[in-house]
Amino acid sequence: MHELANLSLWHAMMSEEEWGPGRHGLGGDLDVDVAIVGAGFTGLWTAYYLLTREPNLKVAVLEAEAVGFGASGRNGGWCSALLPMGLAAMEHAHSRDGAVRLQSAMHDTVDEIGRVIVAEGIDCHWAKGGTIGLARNKPQLDRFRAQVDELHSYGFGADDYRFLDADEARSLLAATHVVGGTFTPHCATIQPARLVRGLARVVERRGATIYEHTPVVEISPRRARTRLGTVKADVVVRATEAFTGSLSGSKRELIPIYSLMVATEPLPDSFWQEVGLHERATFNDGRRMIIYGQRTIDGRFAFGGRGAPYHYASRMRPEFDRDDGVHASLLETLRELFPSIGRVGLTHRWGGAVAAARDWWCTASFDPSTGLAVAGAYVGDGVGTTNLAGRTLADLITGTESELTELPWVGHRSRRWEPEPLRWLGINAMVRLPPGADAKEDRTGRPAKLRGAFLEWLTGH
Repeated sequence: MHELANLSLWHAMMSEEEWGPGRHGLGGDLDVDVAIVGAGFTGLWTAYYLLTREPNLKVAVLEAEAVGFGASGRNGGWCSALLPMGLAAMEHAHSRDGAVRLQSAMHDTVDEIGRVIVAEGIDCHWAKGGTIGLARNKPQLDRFRAQVDELHSYGFGADDYRFLDADEARSLLAATHVVGGTFTPHCATIQPARLVRGLARVVERRGATIYEHTPVVEISPRRARTRLGTVKADVVVRATEAFTGSLSGSKRELIPIYSLMVATEPLPDSFWQEVGLHERATFNDGRRMIIYGQRTIDGRFAFGGRGAPYHYASRMRPEFDRDDGVHASLLETLRELFPSIGRVGLTHRWGGAVAAARDWWCTASFDPSTGLAVAGAYVGDGVGTTNLAGRTLADLITGTESELTELPWVGHRSRRWEPEPLRWLGINAMVRLPPGADAKEDRTGRPAKLRGAFLEWLTGH
């Protein structure tokens, strides 16, 4: 059995042949053109596009565990056009045109990932079915209507984002208490562990070397120091996301936010005929406590959500991936949405951490004077965004002027998180507020304005 097989449903679904042979660690000091720290989607997409542009580059990817260990292998399987910062925030920081260009680039990114999957022969259960958002009370319906109106005001049409009445929404996904919803085609369902492991093999075929079990402890200009040796490089790319705090001097750059998931037993065809998701669209609803789900290729629900606490000093431990209370709440929510699943059992429970910057912005940046590049802070929207980051970093590093290098997230720098205990207090307040707000809206049918305003203040949007 592979060392990662028990991490999640996605890892458990893979055969020994799909895992392939293990990779060795760094054997000592090394000189390369580009050193990439982290073998998740950000690092691998960056390596892929760098070698597409300049095939003779000597590229080393340094991974503390094994390919697919982090969020890239454990996520909800949404290859979406979502960004953690909204259009209004992007317009305020840069320009209206810049906001539209970045969101449009994310639409194109979903199709670019699909193109590479086909071109490189990666079997990751890709299905571009879009995303269904369900409104299940009036405050949720009003928020969805306002979101679609805002997107349309920026020039996106109904082909990009569509408001649904109750009958339209129920025809796509027949959950309980549906009063309306939204639909966007800009999302595909994937099996993330198969995508990240397949992408790693493609990168290796193109000439990169991936060193597993090689923790990097410090990044400095043109150097990545590991426990097994120092790698010198013209360019060092930090692609560490939630694990950034393990690097010397980086504890307050990003914070880890845990997101947990469950998977049911496969459900019969009769259930799916009744409920929908015939095109395997991803889905969520309009509650403030984030939930997300998909129908897997073998007919399960893979369903997740937030609600796990932030741990003091940004600690990350394997036991934090499993929280009995959160996993029980996810199953309860799934049964409340779809009572006809009955007493179907769970086959897998897992979790992992995503990364957030203090202003909720993600970034793709490169400083030629130091040779340091960085991308990340996707706040859970990384399956698609990492591809755009990889293409952007490849252009920046190779000095290729392009539309991507002019997007408003390029070069963005977020302020650092507050020291403890302020960080612990503020983030856990943010974690605890949504359930109370959702309960009040369900009970009264009116928006929880005070809690909502505080959440928007905490997250910056």
